[in-house]
Amino acid sequence: MPNITATFPIIGYVRSPLRQKFGIPRQPNLVAVPSVIEFLPPFNNPQAFDGIEDFSHLWILWQFHQNRIADNEHFSAQIRPPRLGGNEKIGVFASRSMYRPSNIGLSVVALDYFDPKTGQLHIIGGDMLDGTPVLDVKPYIAYSDSIATANSGFAPQKPATKTVIISEFVYTKFEQFIHQNSLSKKDIAIIEQLIAQDPRPAYRQVLDNRQFVMQYKDVDITFLQTDNQTLSIINVVKVEN
Repeated sequence: MPNITATFPIIGYVRSPLRQKFGIPRQPNLVAVPSVIEFLPPFNNPQAFDGIEDFSHLWILWQFHQNRIADNEHFSAQIRPPRLGGNEKIGVFASRSMYRPSNIGLSVVALDYFDPKTGQLHIIGGDMLDGTPVLDVKPYIAYSDSIATANSGFAPQKPATKTVIISEFVYTKFEQFIHQNSLSKKDIAIIEQLIAQDPRPAYRQVLDNRQFVMQYKDVDITFLQTDNQTLSIINVVKVEN
């Protein structure tokens, strides 16, 4: 059989406060991150979205645009999912790893609203990086897309979260950013939820006093682990361009 490839148009791009891969939730809907999909012409025609607000959730097909594109010579049959501690291997097709031959992601998100004046689709709960190319949008159909008896393999439940401590010093800096309109109170809550997911690589999730930095919008948030179940935000600074 010949090696067949397919080409898909990019219909738009995600605009998200998540500016780097580190810190992105490992699955959609773990954190209510607000994002916007900006559609390119001619896909931004408002008529293409007639009826979309009758649905509460949408499927987004998108591209892992910052990954090395796999080919037959570099295909990795197995990966180490973080959920299994980053050591145990499973087949790539038994995972939702970003490192896969098609380089395509699939996420279900909540629909906030569609703005016909701008052609923008506002969504909540995405796990997509700012600038992610979008390939398609489809409505989520509860009776067929939600299977109550489904077996979720090695991930039967949502991952446990850690406690996040924000010092008075950091709260003061957050308030400064709110005053400057760089962040909102809602952003602070989202940042706390993102860090509670513990975005560190599985092999780094140990008590070793190492500091990690997660970018959200135009700020860098520095945090470290202070005990087995606690992460502490110790600083927040404006990103230097």
